[in-house]
Amino acid sequence: MTNSINFTKMQGIGNDFVIVEGCEVKKHNLDYSELAIKMCDRNFGIGADGLIIVNPPEINANTDTSWRIFNSDGSEPQMCGNGIRCFAKYVYDKGIVTKKSFSIHTLAGTIIPEILDSGEVRVDMGKPILEAKQIPTSIDNVDQVIDYTVEVEDKSFNINAISMGNPHCIIFTEDDSEYMAKTYGPKFEKLGLFPEKTNVEFVKILSSDRIKVDVWERGCGITLACGTGACASTVAAILNNLVNNFVIVDLPGGSLKVEWVKNNSFNKVFMTGSSEFVFEGKYFLY
Repeated sequence: MTNSINFTKMQGIGNDFVIVEGCEVKKHNLDYSELAIKMCDRNFGIGADGLIIVNPPEINANTDTSWRIFNSDGSEPQMCGNGIRCFAKYVYDKGIVTKKSFSIHTLAGTIIPEILDSGEVRVDMGKPILEAKQIPTSIDNVDQVIDYTVEVEDKSFNINAISMGNPHCIIFTEDDSEYMAKTYGPKFEKLGLFPEKTNVEFVKILSSDRIKVDVWERGCGITLACGTGACASTVAAILNNLVNNFVIVDLPGGSLKVEWVKNNSFNKVFMTGSSEFVFEGKYFLY
């Protein structure tokens, strides 16, 4: 029907997305932000943490494929780790790309995923951004925000600010990390130290190679998983000498494998995890 568009629902360890191909939205000249708000609504729409556009017609990049992603509130993040795995699985299984390793144009730069024989997706997430102004933060008296003390509601927190293409505020805690994320996540998201707002991770160290992460996601709130958050939390834990360079990250929706490979000539984070199709359908526009 002419008043509908085709969509696919996918999820990566509980972080769920509605995926629409660019040719579908081009037919109707749709506003991405408005579409995301409507389609992601869990009561009146399909329900998802975000909307992914496959090969948006306005992007002409020198990569194998491209995407845009929008949060459920209509905002556009630079990057999404679980979303990029779902996108990679989608374009490979649909035959949009035929190589198992390929390039994706994103607002965070070119991202390289690889479809593994196991069905998991390993993503080269690139170099973590540690420079305070590039994250960005408004903290101007330090080069890096690592184990930096701030006061929120008369409570002292030691924060770590890292970007994986989007800003993250990581806080290590021995308290209930789920409770802390729900209670203090929204306060840190809009804290004046982060001019573009921030994702917030409360992290418990379980061992030298395993951490537990609860996430308050910028523009979404509490989510079951956050791929870039898992990467940023791992980098922060390594910088604070709390874990090894390869870590299992336990999130409410499942686990990811994150490795920070760094030497004199190489500096990249790799994330490996699952992504699954849920269902397909038609969404009626009016």
